[in-house]
Amino acid sequence: MKIKLVKSLIGSKKDQIATAYALGLRKIGDETTQPDNKATQGKVTKIRHLVEVTEA
Repeated sequence: MKIKLVKSLIGSKKDQIATAYALGLRKIGDETTQPDNKATQGKVTKIRHLVEVTEA
């Protein structure tokens, strides 16, 4: 799955920022490809309001 950060991390909770960093997302527009598994889906769910997800 492709994950793209579309909203700023400023003002987000520390655990949400840490989750974005764990996915490799630092700045708006950063995009990463991750395996489609339960762990990744859980991370995406935690920051779903900040990211855009597409199937790769």
